[in-house]
Amino acid sequence: MHFINTPQGNPTPITPVTKSALKSFIASKDHKVQSWLKSIDFSAKAGQLAMIPGDDGKLSRILFGIAPHEYIWGMAELPKTLPAGTYFLDDIAGLLQGKNLDLATIGWGLGNYIFDQYKTHNCQHIELVFPPGVNKLAIENILDAIYLVRDLINTPAKDLGPEELAGNAADLAKNFNGDCSTIVGEELLSQGFPAIYAVGASSHRDPLLIDLTWGDIDAPKLTLIGKGVCFDTGGLNLKTAHNMKLMKKDMGGAAHALGLSMAIMKSNLPVRLRTLIPAVDNAVGPRSLKPLDVIKARNGITIEIGHTDAEGRVILADALALASEEDPDLICDFATLTGAARIALGTDIPALFTNSEEWAKLLLDEGEAASDRLWRLPLWHGYNELLMSPNADITNEPKSPYGGAITASLFLERFIKKQIPWCHVDLMGWNSTQRPGRPEGGEAMGLRTFFNAFENYFTPK
Repeated sequence: MHFINTPQGNPTPITPVTKSALKSFIASKDHKVQSWLKSIDFSAKAGQLAMIPGDDGKLSRILFGIAPHEYIWGMAELPKTLPAGTYFLDDIAGLLQGKNLDLATIGWGLGNYIFDQYKTHNCQHIELVFPPGVNKLAIENILDAIYLVRDLINTPAKDLGPEELAGNAADLAKNFNGDCSTIVGEELLSQGFPAIYAVGASSHRDPLLIDLTWGDIDAPKLTLIGKGVCFDTGGLNLKTAHNMKLMKKDMGGAAHALGLSMAIMKSNLPVRLRTLIPAVDNAVGPRSLKPLDVIKARNGITIEIGHTDAEGRVILADALALASEEDPDLICDFATLTGAARIALGTDIPALFTNSEEWAKLLLDEGEAASDRLWRLPLWHGYNELLMSPNADITNEPKSPYGGAITASLFLERFIKKQIPWCHVDLMGWNSTQRPGRPEGGEAMGLRTFFNAFENYFTPK
C-alpha cells in the first residue's frame, strides 16, 4: 500500500487545492512561487499537478487540483504520476478534515494497487507518511480487503478453481481463529445440495460448498453468500468468444464475500459471521445440464433449466436455502449475476435489491458518504409470473428478457424465509477502463459501503 509511519529524511509535502481555494493559497506565497504557478498556468482543475521547486532547485512541494467531494479518486491519481520518493499530506487549504482525510488516504492506497503476479517489472518506490488523525488500522484493514477482492478476480481461472477458492477461505479462517469446512463433489448430493452439484458436475474440477464461520456464537448472526463460478463457459448454451473472455471474473461475488469476511474478522466486529460460497465451473462435458432439465434445490423447490448460462442463481439457491435454516439476523449475497443490471446502471454501480427498508436506507446513505455507491432496484412481485414453468415450480429463464435483474432477484427470493432481512447485490466486479485508483481488471464494488454499514449497525453505541 506504500505507507510508512515514520519517515527518514525530509518527505515532500503534498497540498490539495480546489479552484475556490487557489487564490488565497497563491496570495500566501512569495513572488517566486506566484510567478511559477502563473507561468505553468496552474488553475487547480481536477487532476492538475504543480511541482514547485525550492531555492536549491529541488522539488519543495506538490500542489494538485482536486474537485470538491472527490477526495478519494483525486488522491488516487498521485501514486502513478509523482516521481519516486516519500511524501506527506500538508493540508494548508484545510480541505481534508474528518472523513475527507480518511477518503484521501484510502485513495492513495487504491492508487498504489497493481496486479503483478504474472509480470516482470521494476516498480518505482513511492510512499506516503500516514497522516496524523486517521485510523491507520482501519484503513489498512479495508485496503487489505479490497486488494484481496481484486487479486482473486484478476487471477486466471487456470490457477483459481473451486479448490483454490476454498483454500483462500481456509487461510482466512486459520488467520482469524475461525472454522472452515467444504462439501465436495458427490458429497453435495448426499448432504442436500443438488443444485450446486448439477451445475458443477460437468467440470473435471469438483464443485463444492465453502462454509466459513467465525465469532461469538451468541452474537448477532450475519451471513454472507458469494457466487463462486470460477469459470463460466455458458454450459451447453455456450457463450460467444467475446462474452466468455472475462468469465474468470464470474466468481466476483465470492471474492466480495471473502473480502468482507476478512475486513469483519480483522476488525473484530461483534457478529457471528457465516460465509457460504458455492464454487463451481460451468463447463461443457458429459454431465452438463441440458435445457429443460429439472433439478430440485435444497429446500424442495424444483427448477427447470431454461438456459444453462443462467447458472449463478441456481447455485445460489442451495446456499440461500441453507443460510435461511438458522434464521440469521441478516443475509447478504453478492453475485456477478445479470447483464440486465449492467444495461440499467452501467458497469460502475452495483444494483441493490432488499426486502428491508432499514437496510436499504443504511446502505444507500453509507454508499454516498464513502463514494462507493449502490443503486436500489425494486423487488417487483408483479414479475413473479415470468418465472412460472409448466414443468417445475420455477424456471431459471424468465419468459421475458425485460427486467432481467429484477426477475433474477425474484428467483433468489424464493429461497429466503420471508421474515429474514436480505440484501442481494448484482455487480460487475470489473473495471473496463483504466482510471486513477480503479485499474482495469477486478474491482471491489460496494465493499466499503457494506463494511461501514455492518460496523455502524452491529457495534454497540
